[in-house]
Amino acid sequence: MFEFSLIGLFVASYLTGSVSFAVAVSRVMSLPSPYSYGSENPGATNVLRTGNKVASFLTLFGDGGKGFCAVLCLPVWILPATVWSGNEWAVGLALIGVLLGHIFPLFHAFKGGKGVATAAGGLLALDLRVGFTVFLVWLIVSVVFRYSSLAAISATIMAPVIVFWHLGSIELTGFTTTVSLILILRHKQNIINLLNGAESKIGKKDHNSS
Repeated sequence: MFEFSLIGLFVASYLTGSVSFAVAVSRVMSLPSPYSYGSENPGATNVLRTGNKVASFLTLFGDGGKGFCAVLCLPVWILPATVWSGNEWAVGLALIGVLLGHIFPLFHAFKGGKGVATAAGGLLALDLRVGFTVFLVWLIVSVVFRYSSLAAISATIMAPVIVFWHLGSIELTGFTTTVSLILILRHKQNIINLLNGAESKIGKKDHNSS
């Protein structure tokens, strides 16, 4: 029974992640599809290229919110009360499921974003200390070096360490490491650009950000 509940939880998390707020917000606000300009990436950074800051914020909030809700709410809703009680496998599968849904959305031909905001929302739901510490790493790197991608990559690399530091859980650290590896692979081109000195800094136009 528990195994089937975990499968159901993973599927529900994936479907939640498959809802693209970049696409939804663009349609509601009569903006062009995020697949049609810039990096062609359905994320807040690309939506910002339209010049509509409200649309970009709503996209960021929605993408982070679905990660937060998947990790905080779905396990409680789907798993039987008798087996819940904060099961770490349930939380970890919800986190990975919603991230994969965002990156490979069923509703959008499996063409999704890079997943940074969704993962951040999930980590915030996992533990407030974890979420805020990861955000602090992102903020410091972005302010000092002015590279959004470098900040995201740095926060991604530090996430498993931060999870273990605050929670001391081998299982959750393992799940977070999996999330980090996925995000790093999604930033492969950004890493190449950084090494070649071709990555654009914050405030300048680029075509590879999330």
